[in-house]
Amino acid sequence: MVKHIILWTLNPELTEEEKATAKKGIKEGLEGLMGEIQGLTSIKVIIDGRLETSNADVMLDSTFTDFEALKAYAVHPKHVAVADGKVRPFTVQRSCLDFEC
Repeated sequence: MVKHIILWTLNPELTEEEKATAKKGIKEGLEGLMGEIQGLTSIKVIIDGRLETSNADVMLDSTFTDFEALKAYAVHPKHVAVADGKVRPFTVQRSCLDFEC
């Protein structure tokens, strides 16, 4: 199993309403990939409950069968469409941690 964890910071120029809409779109888009991409065994996007000590706005927690499945996910057209349409236009920073478990 391989874990793929991403933390994003939203563009600070967005209004609070725009941030809420962006977070909802990111969550719906990424979680909607479950069952669409072979090797993706779980996916959850955290957008609520952020404490003031946080320095990220959105978290992706996903699990893949193996590293090859993660690499295939990265270039899968459905994932790329979500990343290009719902994530990248609204984020300014991305941190990633991939590891075997």
